[in-house]
Amino acid sequence: MNIDKYNFPDDLLFDKEHNWARIKGNVATIGLTDFGQDLAGEIVYAEVPRVGRDIKFGEPFMSLESGKWVGRIKAIVSGKISEANEEIEWESTIINEDPYDAGWFAKVELVGEPEGLMEPSDPAFAEFIAAEREKYDK
Repeated sequence: MNIDKYNFPDDLLFDKEHNWARIKGNVATIGLTDFGQDLAGEIVYAEVPRVGRDIKFGEPFMSLESGKWVGRIKAIVSGKISEANEEIEWESTIINEDPYDAGWFAKVELVGEPEGLMEPSDPAFAEFIAAEREKYDK
């Protein structure tokens, strides 16, 4: 689904930190949204999360750096990191170029059900993105 110039694939769930999750069985692949990467600008460094690490929803688990922003990325789900995308450490601009496929961050074996995530078809999600666009003048 497109909201203005931003793509939000229908098979993903989203949080209010501009992250996404693709859930298949008990594994969630997670990353940064198209809108999130546009806000950050060109990503120049990605700290790849450690495989085997337990992460908790809402708590920082990795960091990103762009020309205009450095920040910790909060987990969109809780669980154990089963795989990390090593490519983004060496070619971090992949996150900008292909945020929903090649630019993913990690795969997480879920603990419990994800909470507070929105589908792109949810009117509340479209309202949230509209408010964010106005807030950041995007």
